[in-house]
Amino acid sequence: MLSNFFILIKIGRALARSNSLSVFEEFYKPPLSIKILMRIFSLTTFNKDSENKSPGERLKNSFLTLGPAFIKLGQFLATRPDIVGQEFSQELQKLQDQMPAFDISQSKDALRKELGEEKYQQITYLSKPIAAASIAQVHFAKIVNNEKREIDVAIKILRPNIEKIFHKELDALRFLASIIEFSVKKSRRLKLVKIIDLLKEITNIEMDLRYEAAAASELKKNTNLDEGFKVPSIFWDFTGQRVLTIEKVEGISIKDKELLIKNKIDLKKISRLLIQNFLRQAVGDGFFHGDMHQGNLFVDKNENIVPVDFGIMGRLDLANRKYLAEILYGFINRDYEKVAKVHFIAGLIPNTESIDNFTQALRTIGEPIFGQSARNISAGKLLARLFEVTEKFNMATQPQLLLLQKTMVVVEGVARSLDEDANIWEISKPVLQGWLNNEIGPKNRIDKILRTTTELLDKLPELPEMINRANKAMELLNSYEFVKNQNQNNEYQINKEFLKLKKTYLIIGLLIIVIILLIVFK
Repeated sequence: MLSNFFILIKIGRALARSNSLSVFEEFYKPPLSIKILMRIFSLTTFNKDSENKSPGERLKNSFLTLGPAFIKLGQFLATRPDIVGQEFSQELQKLQDQMPAFDISQSKDALRKELGEEKYQQITYLSKPIAAASIAQVHFAKIVNNEKREIDVAIKILRPNIEKIFHKELDALRFLASIIEFSVKKSRRLKLVKIIDLLKEITNIEMDLRYEAAAASELKKNTNLDEGFKVPSIFWDFTGQRVLTIEKVEGISIKDKELLIKNKIDLKKISRLLIQNFLRQAVGDGFFHGDMHQGNLFVDKNENIVPVDFGIMGRLDLANRKYLAEILYGFINRDYEKVAKVHFIAGLIPNTESIDNFTQALRTIGEPIFGQSARNISAGKLLARLFEVTEKFNMATQPQLLLLQKTMVVVEGVARSLDEDANIWEISKPVLQGWLNNEIGPKNRIDKILRTTTELLDKLPELPEMINRANKAMELLNSYEFVKNQNQNNEYQINKEFLKLKKTYLIIGLLIIVIILLIVFK
């Protein structure tokens, strides 16, 4: 409890120094008790430079001064504009996860402890830290594999005692959230305690690097055949809870535009590939890289986009993927009635709402877009506006779609930095149209029919016996051996055989349909 109190003082002083406390007072109208507490913290002299900054920027700066757990909190809140508002969300997206590096001797101790002495001796070279974030830092290294070949890799190592630091700070934040929820009734709709609990869940996973390794492996498997996208390989023998070893990326950072041009990389092609691959991941696979900013993307000599840092990943179920594809494709074709119907059919908008009014609201989103030049069209911003409108029609918040929308904005920004005239609609259309045709087109319907008949096909060797049993049942019926005065047991047996007969003919009929389909659509 005492440690929580000291952390709360630290939080209050940081917020006061950046002049962020006045922001909360303005937006959330706290009661007198909270106002007095804010005044006490505000006795700390705030940085005068902050007076000219926006509220979102002031809040971002206070998170930076507070350290790792608060940077993660800010990054998490950036994905939830439904909680903090669009302005704060956009500013918090700029939080750069950069911290001072820890000593290389601590990295070596961590490797020895996590991998064991034998594996540690197979690391023939370890560079100084090349990147240091709030949870871990990265080194380049060389390892000797089982074939005695030396391989260039990147090794990510968790910070010493990071779990303890995070849990301590998040416990204090939870304590603060519970005080606010108890004191300010209006804040309860924000579910602050639940947000901190969710953040703790996320960071617990993020602090087990095996989860990140698994995410990279899954993304690699999903995208192996995708044009222009290459996920580095994981070296599982050199990976554990606190250590992740991945293939070293040989490429140019996507933010180094001049170097890309110097190496004759086709920037328009990379821009197109970036958007299309992201949509393939989100809509096609339902599993996408959720942190595709410029620092996490490279381009190799074969013009493949190579992502790194798989700590934040998004996942969409089939229903959400269909929803996303139908919505974006509907807006591309300016078919607002269809977009509205998708929301109602999926049960996202209550039937008590007016579909005509909702269609009109959608038109206010789509039509202004088509009056703009290609360079100003953004699918990510369209989704943001859509979620604002659907909220007014009582659509429940979809957190997984919010992460996707935020990532889409980032992806489009990176794509436009390479090709400012990139037409998002034209680039997106073939991916969305292709997936929808496969998913809900005639071929897919046939595929579903064929999949449902797998069990029937498995029974094909039993067909002669099934027909034989059917013939016996028919003979039994024709011989009039079932009469009213037969005992109950015989009547039961005959009824049982009759049911088998009906089932058998049904199966035979379905098998005939399957055989015809196989012949027609071969």
